[in-house]
Amino acid sequence: MALTNDQQLYLPTSLTDAMAALVERGAEGAALAGATWVMRAALRNETARSAYVAVSTLEELQHVHVDANQIDIGACVTHAQLVASIAHLAEYKALATAARSAANPAVREVATVGGNLCASGFVASDLVPALLCLDATVDLQTPRGSEQLPLDRFLALRDEFAPGWLVLRIRVPRHDGHSAHIRLPLRVAGDYPVAILSLALRLAPAGHVIDARVVVGSVERTARRWTRLEAGIIGQPLDAPALVDMASAYSSDFEGRDGVEASGPYRVKVLPRLALRAIESIRTRSE
Repeated sequence: MALTNDQQLYLPTSLTDAMAALVERGAEGAALAGATWVMRAALRNETARSAYVAVSTLEELQHVHVDANQIDIGACVTHAQLVASIAHLAEYKALATAARSAANPAVREVATVGGNLCASGFVASDLVPALLCLDATVDLQTPRGSEQLPLDRFLALRDEFAPGWLVLRIRVPRHDGHSAHIRLPLRVAGDYPVAILSLALRLAPAGHVIDARVVVGSVERTARRWTRLEAGIIGQPLDAPALVDMASAYSSDFEGRDGVEASGPYRVKVLPRLALRAIESIRTRSE
């Protein structure tokens, strides 16, 4: 990323140093990690910040820790590093697929998990719906101290935080279920998907669904759970045609956004097909 003559880049030596720099620079400053979103600000006709605090080399933000209860993902872990760390964990299939599918290999080597969540203008994020369906939380450092927010709450508030905040890590609880992440890209318009559906299910020994989280991304401005479909799935066998009929009946829950890749109605129209693919993926692995 090339800075203009009136922009500053600060290289902190510690997390404490980074936080102090962010507070000092106030609304004119922002954290900078992979820069894959920031560097394209001009293409989106957005005004760049006058100061950036580079955080990608801070050790506290670079690691993925897996234990019996959860996965802690440092905010500066790249998509490629995330895939390498969790690809062997079957219950996180949705998250590994999302990280592996986003953008292209060059971008995945530098784009960070925390940066992806902070880019509120990036409505086609793969990681957001995958993390939402896995019930992720976000750890923040603010001038007032540390906070932990459910991911959906963080997404709703991220543009309203006072200056001087920083995402530290994302926590994803471990579970005994199955998950899938399905996306529909139109390559002629680039790598951004037209629609995304992330699905996490827990199944009873008899095969019926006892818990469900369905998240739709890229269809509207912000990814969100498909709560009516979740409620309808619970208690049902993993019968793909029946569940897809239900998805078709509930598609009116979304009002698609128009964009260069596709119209709003088309984004909504493809959701039952994405649901079918997600259900078939989980059913194949659970049999």
